[in-house]
Amino acid sequence: MSILPADPSTPESGGGAPAPRHRLRRDYISGLENVAQTLGTMAPTGTLGVVIPLVIGKSGNGTWLLILGVVLVFLLILININVFATRGASAGGLGTYAGLGLGAWSGAFTKWIYVVAMLFGVAGCAPSAAYYACLLISQMSGVPNTPLLGGTVTAGVVIAAWLIAHRDIKLSSNVMIVIEVASLAVILAIMAIAMRGQSWVDRPQISLAGAGPSGLSAGLVLAFIMMGGFESATTLGAESRHAEQTIPRALVRCVVPVGILYVVMTYLLVALGRRHGIALDQVDAPFDTLARAHGMPLLGAASSLGVATSYFACTLGSLNAGARTLYSLAEDGAFFVGVGSAHPENATPHRAIAILATLGILTPSALLVSGVTLVSAIDYLSQLAALGFIGSYFMVCLAAPFYLRRIGAAARNATAVSAVSLSLLLLVMARSLYPAPEGPARFLPYVFLLLVAAGLGATGFSRRGRALTPTR
Repeated sequence: MSILPADPSTPESGGGAPAPRHRLRRDYISGLENVAQTLGTMAPTGTLGVVIPLVIGKSGNGTWLLILGVVLVFLLILININVFATRGASAGGLGTYAGLGLGAWSGAFTKWIYVVAMLFGVAGCAPSAAYYACLLISQMSGVPNTPLLGGTVTAGVVIAAWLIAHRDIKLSSNVMIVIEVASLAVILAIMAIAMRGQSWVDRPQISLAGAGPSGLSAGLVLAFIMMGGFESATTLGAESRHAEQTIPRALVRCVVPVGILYVVMTYLLVALGRRHGIALDQVDAPFDTLARAHGMPLLGAASSLGVATSYFACTLGSLNAGARTLYSLAEDGAFFVGVGSAHPENATPHRAIAILATLGILTPSALLVSGVTLVSAIDYLSQLAALGFIGSYFMVCLAAPFYLRRIGAAARNATAVSAVSLSLLLLVMARSLYPAPEGPARFLPYVFLLLVAAGLGATGFSRRGRALTPTR
């Protein structure tokens, strides 16, 4: 029997509040589709093509060790999340979990952090997809790669994701798993061909030549971003079949193999970059460059398409997760009630999806119109999303031992895992804020906090002076 509060997708649970007219489906999503939601939001192909080369540029021969350390941190975060996920399910995901341990307002606060993170996930992944798509369009057609083209493709990516998310969560999951499996297959084929006949021993990396605390610290925040979104299946709540088993398993089945993949691929990328004299962080499409160096231009073009579609999957996954959390806020009475009603036929949180998709188009468009380049817009929006991931993970790790004590299951090892997780998250947070970056990036934390405050203001307005119902 679940000890989490009733999920919005379940019949009402005796709290006195009327059930919504239209609800999300129950027992609809399979275990594989939970994996697809998480995998799509993590965007492993996009991460390998964009984020990891940038981390390599900062951390050099120590990158594989840094990424291994980040994967271990995420395993600790996963343990904290599964304290809750193994005991019940809710579309509120991390926000519901935080509320169980820390109280209703902390839960609402965490939900807003997560909604804002996923908003910037949509707004940042869509231009990332557009960036690679525009490279391909220009390469194959000769059309100039202009800001107008980038903005148009960005809007097209969000609209396509919007239509799929609006239609059906199963359709979303199937699209994401097909994209990631196909795109990863292309990347792995390139690496297998590139490593054929090559030694797997790269002594500078094994000896950590030139690697030091400053280089590892410089790449820390970027490395942390690469695992963000692994928790997104928690927002599927009771839409999942046997949610208390399938959701925790989906998280483990993504974090562990994807983490191993990142460590191994990082090691190989650094080795191949050195052998071919390629500064991977300085080229537009690292896998395309590697493929062309081995006489495989078609496979290289396919890799760029794979990265673009992977970021499309991330846009779709972020839209699904963020919309369900916003839907949960409305179901709690912490946002406008109409947003908490599912589509009468599709049983998707269509109004929440529409809100996030609209903002996901307007946000990068406003940056591009103001003269910010597509690359800089991606950078700013990704940093904002990272702040949201760090904040929401922090709240759940903080809540876990309080929740266990509340249900009479407190244990020293759980408290220790929480304490270590919180310490490491504080380190990542401190590194993301200090030293303060130059230019507009220094204001990003304030932008993020302002948006979360606006969300809490909307919660206060929606409650109209009534106390927020405590999470049970």
